[in-house]
Amino acid sequence: MSRSARRFTAAVLASGALVAAAALPAIADEHDHGIGHGHTWTDPRSAVVLGAIQYNSPGYDDGSNRSLNGEWVTVTNTGRHSVNLRGWTLSDESRRTYRFDLRLAGRSSVRVHTGVGRDTSRDVYQDLRNYVWDASDTAILRDAYGRRIDSKSWGRDRDRHDRDRDGRDRRDRDRHDRDRHDRDRHDRDRHDRDRDSRDRHDRDRHDRDRHDRDRDGRDRHDRDRHDRDRDGRDRDRDHDGRDRGHDGRNGHDGRNGHDGRNGHDSRDDRGGRNHRDGRD
Repeated sequence: MSRSARRFTAAVLASGALVAAAALPAIADEHDHGIGHGHTWTDPRSAVVLGAIQYNSPGYDDGSNRSLNGEWVTVTNTGRHSVNLRGWTLSDESRRTYRFDLRLAGRSSVRVHTGVGRDTSRDVYQDLRNYVWDASDTAILRDAYGRRIDSKSWGRDRDRHDRDRDGRDRRDRDRHDRDRHDRDRHDRDRHDRDRDSRDRHDRDRHDRDRHDRDRDGRDRHDRDRHDRDRDGRDRDRDHDGRDRGHDGRNGHDGRNGHDGRNGHDSRDDRGGRNHRDGRD
């Protein structure tokens, strides 16, 4: 690079730095003269958000178109892809509403002015003859379905919003505590029911086991008694058989005795006859 080219580059850089330095006080001055910053609610899923808001037109509020266009609201697409804002709305607390009809490129912003003008990719106009944004107000951005995407409040509205937010937070905490308490109570009740069910199941199983043991004991006792009775009957039959055998043997000996008596009588008869024969 030649020396002249280097000098030209240095001059361009220096002039850019001077322009930036001159612009900084202007932005700070705008911040000191009615630019709203407080986010009140933002949909975390949306890349489109509200940016800086000039709610107090600089200078004297004479109702001129220039003064009306001095108040504006910035809408910014923080994503890389463009978003179709057709049907989206921007409204204040009084429900004065502007409807978008544009596609916002990625990483870009558009200012919504109150007065009359020609729409471009960076500036659009509501074509109103009266001021919209008061010293205490709320800007609300909604999508084409009417869902709140972002909102900002300032002045008394911001304080009221903070109170409302605190009230909502407190109600949410109370509701969360109640829900948690209900869940804990439900869990305790379910635990108690499960414990009672287990205890009842254990008692039933214990009763069944005891019943089974008692039934087994009765069955065993009945079998033992049956076996004893059977053994007793068998012994009785054996004893009766032995008694009948003994009686049979005794009867045979009696007949022999009868024969013996008969023999004795025969001998006596022969002896008698012989005796008579001798005498004869």
